[in-house]
Parts: sequence; structure tokens; C-alpha cells
Amino acid sequence: MVIGKILNNNVVIVKENGIEKIIMGRGLAFRKKPGEELDEKLVDKVFTLSNQRAAHKFQELIVDIPIPHIEIGEEIISYAKTKTGKKLNDMIYISLVDHVHTAIARYLEGITVKNALLWETRRFYPDQFAIGMTALDMIEKRFQIRLPEDEAGFIALHLANAAMDEENMQNIYQITKVMQELVNIVKYKFNVEFDEDSVYYYRFITHLKFFAKRLIGGTTYRDESDRQLLEMVKSQYQNAYSCVENIGDFLGKKYNYSLSDEEKLYLTIHIERVIYKTTS
Repeated sequence: MVIGKILNNNVVIVKENGIEKIIMGRGLAFRKKPGEELDEKLVDKVFTLSNQRAAHKFQELIVDIPIPHIEIGEEIISYAKTKTGKKLNDMIYISLVDHVHTAIARYLEGITVKNALLWETRRFYPDQFAIGMTALDMIEKRFQIRLPEDEAGFIALHLANAAMDEENMQNIYQITKVMQELVNIVKYKFNVEFDEDSVYYYRFITHLKFFAKRLIGGTTYRDESDRQLLEMVKSQYQNAYSCVENIGDFLGKKYNYSLSDEEKLYLTIHIERVIYKTTS
């Protein structure tokens, strides 16, 4: 295999028979240059994504994520495909790998996030939730840490979202409408155009999608334990929080929906990240 592009010492892009592949392995590209042959003994994983948009985002994402986190994410996805027999959208490699990495990093920092849709997920997506629980076992075996059950719910939602026929058209329409309304509020607040190919934009949109599902479903989540952290984020990201207040006003007037502290907290964080990465 000939190197086409080097992403970092551990990840390269090659092309075989016109098909682009993402190749991973520890030290794979050390002292290598594009056009040189790979040592195939160092290859640990090969990703071939037919969706070019997903492939581009995956390349962007994996540069900053440790190989073991990518590997466990891929193992969970492979297990899910085998267990459910369902075709999953290639974007699952972005959303799930990113989430698993973030969940592990949060846990190691002593931060836990409650899943506002845990009960609903367990009820409406029992197969995916069971896979999520198995995923926690896989992560524990690999990294000797036990993530909370909330994370099994998050993993289940990512899997359900990636299934090709999971949502009916009416829900898709309503969810998309809410997402677009919120994106517009952020765009006009900061007078920016988003880079829709950015992984940070994708993370933001994924968060909005889960939020819109909750809004359309008429559910919310309130946890006073988030108040102290919200105050810290509010102080640190004042402009982003101001935007969240605008969103809260809009949702209250149009949908009679009141943002909880947990929702304000994570909307603020996601808005800060997407704006910073868009304007930097």
C-alpha cells in the first residue's frame, strides 16, 4: 500500500482501485512521506467508508483521538451491526467514536453526565440499549473503568439514530424544523456562516438533533446538581450563554418549552465550541 496522505504518525490515507481507505497503526507513518510504501505489519485497522462526507469527517476527527478509543468505538459498531442485522449510516463512525472518546475523557476527569432520555431509550430502543450495556462491558474490559448506565443510553441513541429507517417522516420534519430554527438563532446572533464540513459543526448538529427529539416528544430534564457547573460555564462563556437565553425565549414563546439547567449547560458548551472553531 502506498501512502496518499499522512494525518499523523498513526493514521494515513491510501487509495486502492480508486477507493480511499483510512489506515491506522501505531507508528505507521513515522519518518514516512506520501508516495512511500507502508509497512503492512504495522497496520491495525482499515476503514473504508462509502459515504465521502462521512469519510472526510472521520479523517478530521481521528487526528485528535487516541487509537484505543477509536478501536473500541469501531468494535462496538461492528458488534451492533452483527447483533441487530441492521444497516447503519456511515456517520455512526463519527458520532459514536466521538461520543465514546468524550465519555471516557469525562469519566477520567471525574465528570458524569446524566442522560435525560435514559428511561425513554430503555423503553423504546431495548435492543440498542442492550448493546449499549454490552459496550460498557467492552470499555471496562479494555480500559478498566466502568462508565455509568447513562452512557449505555447515549450509545443506544447513536445506534438508533444511525439506523436507516428509524424515524417516521413526520418526526423528521418536526425535528429538522426545530434544528434549523435554533441554528438560525445562533447564526444571526454571531453573524457567522458555519463550516458544515467541520467536525465541530457536526457535533453541534448532533446535539441539536437529540434536543429537538426531546422537545418534539414533550419531555425535559431538570437536575439541580448542574446549577454550580452552569454558573461556571455562564461566567466563562458569556456570549454563548446570552445566545442560549435567546434560544430559551424563542422556545418558550413558540413551543411553550422551558430549558432546564442541564440543557442550558450543554447548549452553551456546544455553541461556544462551534463558534470558536468557526471564527478562529
